Amino acid sequence: MAHIIVVGNEKGGAGKSTVAMHVASALARLGWRVGTLDLDLRQRSLGRYIENRLRFLAREGLSLPSPASVDLPEIDPSALPPGENLSDHRLSAAVAALEPCSDFIVIDCPGSHTRLAQVAHSLADTLVTPLNDSFVDFDLLARIDTDGETILGPSVYAEMVWTARQLRAQAGLDPIDWIVLRNRLGSTAMVNKQRMESALGRLARRIGFRVGPGFSERVIFRELFPRGLTLLDLRDIGVERLSMSHVAARQELRELLRALGLPGVEVRL
Repeated sequence: MAHIIVVGNEKGGAGKSTVAMHVASALARLGWRVGTLDLDLRQRSLGRYIENRLRFLAREGLSLPSPASVDLPEIDPSALPPGENLSDHRLSAAVAALEPCSDFIVIDCPGSHTRLAQVAHSLADTLVTPLNDSFVDFDLLARIDTDGETILGPSVYAEMVWTARQLRAQAGLDPIDWIVLRNRLGSTAMVNKQRMESALGRLARRIGFRVGPGFSERVIFRELFPRGLTLLDLRDIGVERLSMSHVAARQELRELLRALGLPGVEVRL
């Protein structure tokens, strides 16, 4: 069976699609067969990222390691047994289509609570949650007191992950390996960074996730999207001298992949 990596966070703007694309493309570059699903049926950021990549490579006559992508199939609701959920069947059919030809399946979830996202979380072998380094985003995981230190309890997204964990346990599946990435880090506000680091460390022990390194806030990510490229493709398109920012970003990607600890993956990028 393919190892399923779900990139999820119910808040938009955390960099989920950028993380999903870079993880999927890096695994493909390492020689793994990778399939992807974009469950944000409205914005389709990951789907459009991959479409941009295929168009760019075709136009430039290039062949670079790339993940495969499928759309959720259309299913006639009248063909379903009574009480069966249409979204569940569409997601199951898409995963079933990818599994025979994939070692890893990367699923990008929307920045909102949907039935598709909820079911996808229950399928996750590895759950990756990019989180902006802000207490506004932290509130998605836990409610925190006015002192900015005391954790009052889990919040809506953490509760959804807990439900997904229960469903997997009932089905006899291995527990979800949950990694929260500190993503889109800025170069200032050191006091806030230290408080976020402390709060995430306490919460990780309380509700059971690992904290991993994400990407810093960089212009390069916005520049790569229209061509469907990732940090690992720059030399392949003729960029002979990488800037210090590019080198640092590639190192962040290596550290992110190592932090995920995916089975059988040796990070040689």
